Amino acid sequence: MKYYNLFAGILLLAAACKIEAPREVTLQEDVRILASDSLMGRETGTEGALMAAEYLEGRFKALGLVPAGADQTYRQSFTFQPRKDPHAEVAFGATGDSSIAGVNIVGLLDNGGARTVVIGAHYDHLGMGGEGSLHRGEPAIHNGADDNASGVAVLLQLAQRLSAWPEARDNYLFISFSGEEMGLLGSNYFAKNPTLGLDQVPYMLNFDMVGRLRQDSTLSISGTGTSPIWNQVLNSQNPGFNLVLKESGVGPSDHTSFYLQDIPVLHFFTGQHEDYHRPSDDAETLNYQGMEQITDYLFNVVRAMEAQQEVAFRKTKNESEEVPRFKVALGVVPDYLFGGEGMRIDGVSEDKAAQKAGLQKGDIVIQLGDSTVTDMMSYMRALSAFAPGDSTTVVVKRGAETVRTAVSF
Repeated sequence: MKYYNLFAGILLLAAACKIEAPREVTLQEDVRILASDSLMGRETGTEGALMAAEYLEGRFKALGLVPAGADQTYRQSFTFQPRKDPHAEVAFGATGDSSIAGVNIVGLLDNGGARTVVIGAHYDHLGMGGEGSLHRGEPAIHNGADDNASGVAVLLQLAQRLSAWPEARDNYLFISFSGEEMGLLGSNYFAKNPTLGLDQVPYMLNFDMVGRLRQDSTLSISGTGTSPIWNQVLNSQNPGFNLVLKESGVGPSDHTSFYLQDIPVLHFFTGQHEDYHRPSDDAETLNYQGMEQITDYLFNVVRAMEAQQEVAFRKTKNESEEVPRFKVALGVVPDYLFGGEGMRIDGVSEDKAAQKAGLQKGDIVIQLGDSTVTDMMSYMRALSAFAPGDSTTVVVKRGAETVRTAVSF
């Protein structure tokens, strides 16, 4: 009930913004509303997702963003038929009984510039679970505080900062995407049906799961190969993050839709964790100080980019095409931010092969069967060689020890 009252209060605040200047809304408040039980997990097409969309409209209005969706509103609506075949194209514009409605929320900070930067984050999540959930048990609300209320909250904070920056020359288009969890649907739809010309867009920034900055301040940034300027700007503005820079413009988030339109992109991410796609991804688990630090960094990157007259686009290798196909799973959450040699385990799933073999969070896999594991790709290649019923040996570093144990798939 307290989250519902806060939600209603800020909507009233947004509605009153013409009467008096609105107070600044904090990261915590935005996350607590978007990740509250009253929104029932924000699954695309549900009442909870529409409540989230209404909240975001109010926030965009309070920030002074101009409606930039369809028909001079903040909304860009679309309908689609869910995919039965995961490799098939989505049928947009569907009108059948099984069609689902999504809505992107689009607002423009118009500074009268010749360029318009796109800044995005998806606001949908998994509802009560179902496909995509890693929860094993009765249906439960998946609040998605990190995935991706955190990204939307940082987007809103950045909009607030840029709105108060008098020297800004570029325009900034802020988009909260719908349907990301169902296959990047909202960003795909916008990229193919833009509400402004994409030829005006020098680059796109995407924030997805930025709420769990670790003690070592590791921040992953993908898409750094999509423009020659990225590494220079990101490193020159870095206040002390342990940056993990990845070149590919293709990945499992909304920046991919813009990369495929030949637009330079960056995707910011603080790492996977044991609460990913589970009901335990709640507001109190986030590192809000870390989110503030990331917002500061983003603001400085954007300011530095205004001095770049041209942002050249460059195609990158599609790393997803090189991922091997698996017949078995070890049952671990890899640490995607680990930069050392091997594959570090960030979490162990209940009653799976890794747990039965005695593997632990923090173990670094250095050998699987006959294959040496030096990084994530070599781990996946090694794992792809096994079939259900196979047994082998896994070697891990556990602190100063080297541990060898049998594992059965």
